[in-house]
Amino acid sequence: MAKVFIYPATSLILSDLVARFGHKPLGAALGIRERIQTAGVDSPPLQITPEEPKRGLKYAAVEVPSGVRGRMAIYGPLIEEAEAAVIVTDADLAFGCMGCARTDELILFSLRQSGIPILELTYPSTEEEGVQFVAAIKKFLDGLEKGGEA
Repeated sequence: MAKVFIYPATSLILSDLVARFGHKPLGAALGIRERIQTAGVDSPPLQITPEEPKRGLKYAAVEVPSGVRGRMAIYGPLIEEAEAAVIVTDADLAFGCMGCARTDELILFSLRQSGIPILELTYPSTEEEGVQFVAAIKKFLDGLEKGGEA
C-alpha cells in the first residue's frame, strides 16, 4: 500500500478511487482533519494555531500571499509523505476545486520536483474517456503495489 497524493487534493472521487485500489489517498480531507481534531486550536473559526503560519514558510516564501502559505502548511507535509501522485488537469469544478491558482502552481511544482512516480491525466469529457481514465489510474496504482512505476 502506497501513500498517494491526489490532485486536485479536494477530489473525493479521486480519493475514493485511490482507496478502492488499495492505497492511502493523501489530500485535503486528511490534512484538514488533523487540524480540526488536534487539541490546542485557539481560533475555532480559523482552525489554526499560532504555529501554522510559521510552518507554511517552509514551503512558500514570506513574499507570497498568506493564503498560499496557509494552504501549503496543509499540503506541504502531505507532499513530503507521498510515495506517488495522481494529477488530474483541466478538471471540472465539481471534481475538486483547489481555490487558489498560485497554490496549485506551487503544489504541482513541488510534486514534479519530488522524484516520486506521478500519473498525469486530463479530466475525461466523454464516457469512453472516463473508462480509460479509471483504467489508467488502476494500472498506475497496480504498478505501485509491485514496487515499480506503471
